[in-house]
Amino acid sequence: MSFSSSTMRKVVSKIIGVVLVMVLLLAILISKSSFLSGSGKDEGGFMGLSHMFLHEEGNYSASSLHRKLLVRSVAKEEPNRIGEKCTSADIVISQGPTAPLSSGIPTYTVQIMNMCATGCDICRVHLNCGWFSSARLVDPKIFKRLRYNDCLVNDGKPLVAGGILTFEYANTFSYPLSVSSISCH
Repeated sequence: MSFSSSTMRKVVSKIIGVVLVMVLLLAILISKSSFLSGSGKDEGGFMGLSHMFLHEEGNYSASSLHRKLLVRSVAKEEPNRIGEKCTSADIVISQGPTAPLSSGIPTYTVQIMNMCATGCDICRVHLNCGWFSSARLVDPKIFKRLRYNDCLVNDGKPLVAGGILTFEYANTFSYPLSVSSISCH
């Protein structure tokens, strides 16, 4: 029984592809089990991958396991609700890496959530965003940079209680995003 060279190449390339997928899956399984067991520590001595953790003023905390993709950008204490309808702590910003563009530029998914427990709608949400820019167009009605370190969410319109805005941007690094100001609606 003889095989043509093109048939042989197809078979070999399929075998190599299967082996590469198996190695990738094994690597994912090993890294996941070491993260969950606590044996995989990064250079800071913390479990898992360093991007799975949040650093603010020397404090580290793990993101919840069901939200591996997104890491909360700013840890905030629960607001004091006496006499307040809403606070900037009601806006929760999470972001994490997603598949890169075909050009290889990394992309990030951002979720901006209104977590107001009293059912308040929040408008005129402004974020600290540095010189935010993206190689992929972001709908300016959802998110736009007005000037340095001032980005407007939802074109200033109310974000309803429990509402979530999601967008993706592409850049060589992620931008730290945090709430600078809000208005109760």
